[in-house]
Amino acid sequence: MSQSANYEILYIIRPNIDEAEKAALVERFDNILKDNGAEITESKDWAKRRFAYEIKGFREGTYHLVNLTASDAAAINEFDRLAKINDGILRHMIVREDD
Repeated sequence: MSQSANYEILYIIRPNIDEAEKAALVERFDNILKDNGAEITESKDWAKRRFAYEIKGFREGTYHLVNLTASDAAAINEFDRLAKINDGILRHMIVREDD
């Protein structure tokens, strides 16, 4: 039996999308995780920050933090795959938290 693992996903949303688009993007990626068996414990905007260097032509972005529990890697893999091809997400990082 596989054991559940805790993950933290931090992604940066490009700064030039409006609130409705941003809300739809966050909801879509939360649903990708849930539909693939993950349980989200928290999903929140963290802060809008300036970057140390330009990312895809932008100097700042909105950081969004998601904490979740998943019993297998399906949700994480699907999030990773779709975040790479979504132009609303500039960067993302997935960290597995040790017990």
